[in-house]
Amino acid sequence: MSVHETGKGGAANPLKQLAKYGQSPWLDFIQRSYTADGSLKKLVDGDGLKGVTSNPAIFQKAMGQGTDYDPQIRSILEHQIVDAGTLYEMLAITDIRDAAKVLYPVYEQTKGVDGYVSLEVSPYLARDTQATIVEARRLWKAVDAANLMIKIPGTQEGAPAVRTAIAEGINVNVTLLFSNDAYKKVLEAYIVGLEDRLAQGKSVAGIASVASFFVSRIDVKIDGEIDRRVAAGDKDAAALKALRGKVAIANAKMAYQYWQGVVKSARWQKLAAAGAMPQRLLWASTGTKDKSFSDVLYVDSLIGEDTVNTIPPKTFDAFRDHGKVAPTLTEDVKGAEQVLADAKRLGLDLDGVTTVLVDEGVKSFEDAFDELLGSVAAKQAAFVGKKVTTTTLHLPADLDAAVKAELEDWRKGGKVRRLWAKDATLWTGKDEANWLKWLSIVDDQILALSKFEEFQAEVKARGFRDVLLLGMGGSSLGPEVLSETFGKHEGFPHLYILDSTDPQQVKAFEKKIDIAKTLFIVSSKSGGTLEPNILKAYFFDEAKKVLGDKVGSHFIAVTDPGSHMEAVAKADGFWKIFYGEKQIGGRYSVLSDFGMVPAAAAGLPLRLLLESALRGEKSCAASVPPAQNPGALLGTVLGVAAKSFGRDKVTILASPAIYDMGAWLEQLLAESTGKNGRGLIPIDDETAGPASVYGKDRLFVYLRLAEKPCEKQDAAFKALIAAGEPVVTIELHDRRQIVEEFFRWEFATAVAGSIIGINAFDQPDVEASKIETKKITTAYNETGRLPPYEPFFKDATFAFYADPKNAAALKDARTAEAILKAHFARAKAGDYVALLAYIERDTATREWIQGVRLAIRDALKLATAAEFGPRFQHSTGQAYKGGPDTGVFVQITADDAITLPVPGEKYTFGIVKEAQARGDLEVLGERGRRAVRVHIHGDLKAGLEKLGQIIKAAV
Repeated sequence: MSVHETGKGGAANPLKQLAKYGQSPWLDFIQRSYTADGSLKKLVDGDGLKGVTSNPAIFQKAMGQGTDYDPQIRSILEHQIVDAGTLYEMLAITDIRDAAKVLYPVYEQTKGVDGYVSLEVSPYLARDTQATIVEARRLWKAVDAANLMIKIPGTQEGAPAVRTAIAEGINVNVTLLFSNDAYKKVLEAYIVGLEDRLAQGKSVAGIASVASFFVSRIDVKIDGEIDRRVAAGDKDAAALKALRGKVAIANAKMAYQYWQGVVKSARWQKLAAAGAMPQRLLWASTGTKDKSFSDVLYVDSLIGEDTVNTIPPKTFDAFRDHGKVAPTLTEDVKGAEQVLADAKRLGLDLDGVTTVLVDEGVKSFEDAFDELLGSVAAKQAAFVGKKVTTTTLHLPADLDAAVKAELEDWRKGGKVRRLWAKDATLWTGKDEANWLKWLSIVDDQILALSKFEEFQAEVKARGFRDVLLLGMGGSSLGPEVLSETFGKHEGFPHLYILDSTDPQQVKAFEKKIDIAKTLFIVSSKSGGTLEPNILKAYFFDEAKKVLGDKVGSHFIAVTDPGSHMEAVAKADGFWKIFYGEKQIGGRYSVLSDFGMVPAAAAGLPLRLLLESALRGEKSCAASVPPAQNPGALLGTVLGVAAKSFGRDKVTILASPAIYDMGAWLEQLLAESTGKNGRGLIPIDDETAGPASVYGKDRLFVYLRLAEKPCEKQDAAFKALIAAGEPVVTIELHDRRQIVEEFFRWEFATAVAGSIIGINAFDQPDVEASKIETKKITTAYNETGRLPPYEPFFKDATFAFYADPKNAAALKDARTAEAILKAHFARAKAGDYVALLAYIERDTATREWIQGVRLAIRDALKLATAAEFGPRFQHSTGQAYKGGPDTGVFVQITADDAITLPVPGEKYTFGIVKEAQARGDLEVLGERGRRAVRVHIHGDLKAGLEKLGQIIKAAV
C-alpha cells in the first residue's frame, strides 16, 4: 500500500478530503510487520487514517502466513504452556497495543472521537450474551488501552451485551449489522447503556462506539437473485436490472436517516449535554465484489457527517487514487426510499437476506477463527517439537475420508467447545456433565503441587522401603503404569500395586515387602469396593502384628469425600487421607489424587509430570480445532473406525519400556464405550503378527517410545502399513509423555463415545457383576458354604461349567478338547476370543496366557484378549458384558494352593475369588454371551500346560 498527499492528477488526496464532510477513514487491516515498519504511521500522517479494525479473517492472514509472529511465539512457548487460543490472543493483544500506540496521537487530537483499534470477542460467543459480556470485560482489561474498541456482534444476543459494556465504560464496535431493525436495537442498547451510567452517577464522557453496518454483502445476495431471475426470463427483468448495486447503499442511507433523527431527539440531547458522544455509523464490507461496478462504489456513495468507513487495503489505495469526495450520504434520499420500495414490490426479500447474512456472517467469522486457531496450533506444534507427542495416521482411503468428514462435522458443530462446556447432548443428554471434572484436574493439581511435594518429602524423611497400593480398576491401573514405567527412584520406596483377590498373589506381595518399612495406600474411590476393603483388612491386621498401635501411621487413604473408606481411615488412625473428585469417574482419575499420591510416594518428578499433562490438556483445548486437536483427532479415528467400518478391535502395542500403558487404556476404552451393544474392544499386549493373521475388524495403535524403540516392532508396523491396515502411530519422545497421553486418551475416549452414541462415563455392567459377587459372599457368610455349583463335564484334570444355554450348546462334546473345539467353532469373522484367568498373575502365567492367545489368534484369525481376574472385571469386563455381542469367552479357574482368611469375615480370599468368577460367568450368561468356564484341579503349572495343549489342538 502506497501513501500519497495527492490523488490522481495532482488533486488533493481524497482520503484526507473526507474529513471536510465529517467522515473518518479507518483501515480494515492489521499486521505486525505493517505496524512495526512504520507503514501504519505513514497512512496516519499521509492519508489521514483515523482508525484500524481487525477480525478473525484478517488475523488469520497475518498470523497464518509468513514468519512475522515466529519470534514471539517461540518466546512465549519457552516460558509458558498455553493453548492455541491463548497463544493467538497474546499475539493479537500485542498487535492491538502496538497499533493503538501509533493511533493514540489521533485519539488525543480528536478528543477521543477517533484513533481507535478494534479487537473482536470470540466469534464463537455471538449467540451467548453473558459469555460475550465476560469476554468483553476480560479483553478490555487485558489490552488496557483507552483507544481500544471491543467488537461485539450485533446479533439479538449481542445487543444486551452492548448495553452492559457501554454501561461499564467499555468502548464498543458493534459488528455484523445488515438490517435497519438490528441497527435500531444496538443504537438503543448504546443509548440505554449510557443512561444506565448516568443513573449510577457515572460520567458518560469519553465513551465511544461505532455501529458497523455491512454493505457490499447485501448487494452480492440481492444482485445474485436479480441475475438468477433475469436469466430465467422474469417478466420484471428490466426493473430488476435497474436495482443492481443500489439496494445496499439505499439500505445504508435509511440507517443514516434514522440516526440523524435520534441525535436530534430530546432524549439524546440530554445525554449529549452530559458529555456523551454519538454512536457513529461505520460502513463495513466496503470492498467492491462485482467487477462491473466502480472499485470505490461503497466509499464514494456513503460519505456523510459523523460516520466512519473502514476500508480494506486495496480499496483504500483505489480511493486515494480516484475517489470522489462529496456529501453523498444525504443525496437523493427519496431515490433511496424508492429503491427499497421497488425491491420490496419486486419480491427481493431484503429482510430475509439480512437475516441470512447475519447467520452467514457469524458462521464465516467462526470459520475464519477456526482457520486462524488451526494455523496457530500448527505453528505451536512445530515450535514445541519433541516436548509433545507426535501422531501419524496411516488409514485406508475410505476410512481416511470418513474421518476427515467427521472432523469437519465436529468443527462446524463446535463440538470440541461443547465438550469443554460440558454439553451432555454430545452423548445421551443425561448426567454426562456431572462426570467431566477431569477436564480441569491438571490445572487444579498444579495449583496444589505444594501439597504433594510436602507429602513426598515426608515419605522420604520417614525412610519407607516399600509402598504397597491396595486398589482396583481406576485406583490401581494408572499407578501401575507409573510404577512399571519409571521404576524405583533413588532415596524413595519401591511402589507395588496389588489388585487381586487371588490368595497366592496376595501372599506373594506380602513376601515382597518389609511390613515394618512399608507405607500402605488404600485407594478406593467409592470406598465400598470389595477388593480394596478386604485387602486393607488383611494388611492392616498383618501390620498391626508388627507395628502394634503405630499401625495407622503406615496407612494412608485415597478416597472420595464422605466415603466408607474415609470413615474407616479416621477410625483406624490413618496417617493421611487424600481426597478424589466426585465428578471424576475412576477410569478418568489418574491425574487426580488417585495417581498423584502414589507418584509422590514413589519419588517421581511431580512438576515435570504435571507439565507434561498440561501440554496434553492444552493441545486438546476448546480453542484447538478438531483437525489440529490430538484428542479430537484420535477420538474421531476410534469412533469412526468402529461405528462405520466395524474396526472396533483397538489393538494396542507399546514399546517395551512403556508396555503397561495398554492395561490402563483397556479400562478407559472398554469401560467407557462398551455398552448398549456398541463400543470399542481393546486388545492389549499384542505381539504384532503378519497382516495375514488379522481380520478387517482391527485398528492398530502403536505407542512408540522414541528414546528406546524396538526394531522388531517397528518392522512389524511397517509391514502392517504396507499391507493397508489402519495404523495410528503415537511417538513419545521421552517416557514422561505417558502423562500427556493420559489426558489425550481421556479426551479421545469422550469424543469416540460421542461418535458411537453412548454415555462415555457410566459402567452399568460392572455393577451387575459386583451384585452377583455380593450375593455369593453374603450367602457364604450366612451358611458357611458356597451355593451348589455343578459342572456339565469333568475329567481327572478339568471341570467345565456354563449357564444352561451355553452348556446345551456344548453338551454333545465328550472330552475337554472337544468342548473347547465346539466352543471356538462358535466364533465367526469379526468376533474375538477372551481368556479370563482367575489365577495368580505372575511372570509364568502371563507368558502362558500370551502363548495360548497367539495360538488362537493365528489359527482362527480372530482378535484375542488375555485377561486376569478379578482386575479385568473393573476394566474390559464392562465391554465384554455390555458391548457388542462378538466375544467368545473362556474363563479359567484353579484350585488354590493356600487358604488366606479375610479378617472379620467367614469367607477367605479364595472364596471371594470364586464368588467373583461365578458372578462374572453368571452375568455373561445372562447377557447371552458365549462363555464357558474350565476349572483346573491339582497342580496349577501342570494343569495350565495341559490346558494350553488342548486349546492349541482345539483350534
